[in-house]
Amino acid sequence: MSLIAEFTVAADNFALRDALTAAPEMLIEIEEVVATMEDRVMPYFWVSNGDRAEFESALRDDASVQNITQVDELENAVLYRAEWTSNVESVVYAYTEVGATILQATGQGDQWELTMRFDDNDSLSQFQTYCRDHEIDFDLTRLTEQDQPMASTQFGLTATQRETLVAARDAGYYSVPQEVTMDDLAAELGISRQALSKRLHYGHHNLITSTLTVGQPDE
Repeated sequence: MSLIAEFTVAADNFALRDALTAAPEMLIEIEEVVATMEDRVMPYFWVSNGDRAEFESALRDDASVQNITQVDELENAVLYRAEWTSNVESVVYAYTEVGATILQATGQGDQWELTMRFDDNDSLSQFQTYCRDHEIDFDLTRLTEQDQPMASTQFGLTATQRETLVAARDAGYYSVPQEVTMDDLAAELGISRQALSKRLHYGHHNLITSTLTVGQPDE
């Protein structure tokens, strides 16, 4: 049975340390990580909250990323695509070595909070060995067995999007009449209104794409 591991890691041991240091209030949420060519890992990540100009200036000089492209913008959040550089010998490449999957990654200040899926205990052990051999420190906060299908694989949702949509339903955001405002829901989740709007927007988009348009020919 696969395992879900949650842990924190210093920005030095993941990526975007320079950009996060320059704009410590900036919140980074990795939307998707795609392994492309050999030694190439391409993340899509949202940034919101902090000083965007300061962040972007530092991002251009950050040695952990290259080929940065702005993909989308929603209210006060911006989606970027980039490539982790090959000199980032960190958790980024530790998980690719063992075939693990990043389900969620949130960075702010000097650390990242990560949720990863491992196929079994052997792959988790290989990950730990890789990190130890390369002097990569991390703090494992939770380890559970995956006992039900992940919504991200069923309906194209990220773990964060699923959590947000379910919380919105439970709080009565979709009820008629509406039982909670977007501001109240954002406060309950501990995120900004803009971040909530972004999660709902892309959660709805992914649900529609994965359920209502399946089998339709491209226009």
